[in-house]
Amino acid sequence: MAPGPDVAARVTGVGERIPAATGVVAALLAASCCLLPMALIVTGVAGTGLMMTMMRFEWLTLPLGVGGLAGAYALYFRERRRCDSAGCRLVGERGTRVLLGVATLVVIVALLLKFFPSWTAGLLQQL
Repeated sequence: MAPGPDVAARVTGVGERIPAATGVVAALLAASCCLLPMALIVTGVAGTGLMMTMMRFEWLTLPLGVGGLAGAYALYFRERRRCDSAGCRLVGERGTRVLLGVATLVVIVALLLKFFPSWTAGLLQQL
C-alpha cells in the first residue's frame, strides 16, 4: 500500500527546510562583514572595533554568502522539482520563499555596500 500525500509531505518536511536554512546562513555570512557589525553599532551593542575586525574578512564572507545563497536556491528548486514530480506538496514553501527573499536582499545590500560605496553612502545620507 502506497503512503498517502499526507505521509509524503511529512517525510519530506525536513529536506524542504534545508534551502531556507542555507539561505539564512548565506545571508548571515554575507552580512557579517559589514551589515551585521553596522547594525550592532547602531543599536549600541558593539563598538567600531568589531566593524574593523569583520571588514578584514570580507574577502571570505562575501563569496561564501553568494555561494551559499546560490546553493540555497539550487536546493529549493531541486526539492520543488522532486515534489512536483512525486505529486506531494512542499511543507513550509511560503516560509522558505520568504526567507530566501530576505537572504537575497541582505546579500544584495552587502554587495552594494562593497562594490558601490559612494553611491550607497549618498543614498544613506538622503534617508
